Parts: sequence; structure tokens; C-alpha cells
Amino acid sequence: MNASLNMPPEDPERALILSYAPAAGRPALAALLALDEALAQLLRTTSAPAVGQLRLAWWREALAKLDTAPPPAEPVLRGLAAEVLPRGVTGASLVPIVHGWEVLVEEEALDGLALARYAAGRGSLFVAAGTVLGAQGDPLALGGEGWALADLARHLGDGAEADAARSLAAPKLAEALGRRWSRNGRALGAMAHRARMDLDLPFDAPLPIGAPKRVARLLWHRLSGR
Repeated sequence: MNASLNMPPEDPERALILSYAPAAGRPALAALLALDEALAQLLRTTSAPAVGQLRLAWWREALAKLDTAPPPAEPVLRGLAAEVLPRGVTGASLVPIVHGWEVLVEEEALDGLALARYAAGRGSLFVAAGTVLGAQGDPLALGGEGWALADLARHLGDGAEADAARSLAAPKLAEALGRRWSRNGRALGAMAHRARMDLDLPFDAPLPIGAPKRVARLLWHRLSGR
């Protein structure tokens, strides 16, 4: 089972969304997204589930060790140690993100329970990001779960599992985006808006990244929090 990151590094909308974050927290948000990207790349380059589980286990252990030891010579871990941990997030609290990705290599079929576990794990990135950004009162867990499920649905394409992921993502994103996001949380709100726009497209349609209507919607969120 493979899925890739909602917001790849070459994406021109990435810089726009990162610019919504408070300047002091922007490097920390980038470091958290780099972790998600690294885990996505791991799955893309691993075909054997047993190997994938071993590689993900290494990440779990390495993240937990950040709380007690200097990071190894690995750029993502160094970025987390330098930018995220000083802002009140522990390495251990990032381990659930790995658990979320593990669902995709552990499960032969993604039923409702497996999708819920995946969403809660990977979506906890929003909770960590809310801490480093100083976001207050935002629906971080809901937004993160909806974002994770929408991205998965997009990369599953067609079929029952993709439909199930879409069905779970839509109400979570609708509820999360039905509220006004705090100024410090608007980068994450923009990520949730982007996920909902992606979710509304046919599964086989190319993403119109950078299209004027998409950018205008993200800019309105930056201004209004809606």
C-alpha cells in the first residue's frame, strides 16, 4: 500500500502555505513536513511489507531517542531536534505519525478501523504543528485527520478503499473548516482547505496546482481564517 505526501517539496503552493505560519515557527513547520515527506518516500521505495516495517521501526526509535540524545547524522532528525523540540514538542509525541504510516504496510486491506488508525496517526502532525506555531483553539486533530485521509484517497485512486477514505475525509474537513482558524493556525487551515479542494476533484484529474481559484481560496483563508 502506497501513499505520497499531500504537499511535495516542488509544489509551488507550498511556499504560499508556509508563509501563513508565524515567522518564528515556520522552520519548525517545515521540519515537521519534512518528516512526513521522509515517511512517504520510505513507503514509495519499499515493496516488501517486512522491510517497510523494519524501516519504520527505525524511525520510531530514532524519534523517541531525540528526547534523550543528540540526533544522528540524518537531516530530518537534525531539523526536528533544532527547530521542533525547542518549541515544546517531544520526539516521543511524534512517534504516532509513524504509527499512522505503518498502517499502510501492516494491513492488506484498509477497512474503516485501519483508516481511522491511519488518520489519527498521520493526522497528529497537525497537533504537533499547532504546538510549534502557537495555534489556539483550532480543530487540529479533525483538520489533520481529514488532510491525511484526503491525501490517501487521492493516491489510492479508484475503488472501495479510496471511496471509504473520501467518505471519512469529507465530514472531518467540513467540520474543521466550518470554524474560524486562529492567525497562528492558518497555515494548517490552508492545508486543510487544499485537501478539501483536492477531494472535490475526480480521482483521475490532474491537480490544478497554482490555479487562480485555488490560490484565491487560500489567500482568503489567510485573511479571514475561514
